Formats: sequence, structure tokens, C-alpha cells
Amino acid sequence: MTWLVVRVRSDVGVERTIKETMHMLNLTRVNHAVLVPENDQYKGMLQKAKDYITWGEVSEATINNLISERGRLAGDKRIDDEVVKDNSDFKNIAGLSKAIAAGDATVKDVAGMKRVFRLHPPRGAKGWGGIKRSFRVGGALGARGDEIEALVARMM
Repeated sequence: MTWLVVRVRSDVGVERTIKETMHMLNLTRVNHAVLVPENDQYKGMLQKAKDYITWGEVSEATINNLISERGRLAGDKRIDDEVVKDNSDFKNIAGLSKAIAAGDATVKDVAGMKRVFRLHPPRGAKGWGGIKRSFRVGGALGARGDEIEALVARMM
């Protein structure tokens, strides 16, 4: 499985170790997202930065949409099937998405692809729903489970 992690809050005035953890996750700006494999090391990092990020398990279809619409190469060039075929062992974006969702591949497997996906702030009346509260009490922070897909759909 793979987690999609989205940065919700800024790191101004944040403890140094939490700031460093967010930088290790490549989450340097608000509304940036990354795909990380589900393992104990990343789980600890997510728990460390839980008051500034949100995350959840993501499906193959959402990964496919994310790479097609928001995936970029160096120089801000878009990702398409030809780029994936030329720069990796995969034949198209769908194959790459399937491997990432299963945990068999990462974004780093495509040479030159940026690891960060720049997203739009959440569209709609709800927006983030409060950036200082946990998702469990109606806010935006922490683990979301499958609800991350609805959020990312509003951000693409």
C-alpha cells in the first residue's frame, strides 16, 4: 500500500525536529503532496508531523490522475505515457500507478520526475475544514484513511 501525504500548515515557528521531518518527506510548502510507501519508518515520520500534514491510503485510480494531471519533470514539463516509457521500466502511467499502489515502485523509478505534486487549495465551501483540528473532530490534520481521495479530488 501507499500513502498520499499533503502538507496543510506552514512551518513558521515550528519545532526544529518537526520542520526537518517535513523536509525529509519533501513537503517544503503548503498544498504540496507526496506518495510514500507504507512502512514503519514513514509511519513514525507522519506521526511526528501529524499537526501539520494529513495523509491516507490512496487507490490506483487516484495515483493515475495525480501523475497525469500534476506530475512534472524538471523544467515543469508534463508527464505522459511516452515519458514514463522512455525513463522507466513501465510502459505507461497506468502500469506505474498500479505498481506504486501495490508498493512495488515509487515515483523515483521514473528518471527526472519530481517527487512533489503541487496541488490547488481545496475547492468548495468546506475548504480545509479547519487547519488547527484533527480530522476526527472535523478539521484537516492527521490520518484520513480513504477520505484522502475526496480531498485530493477537490485539490486537483
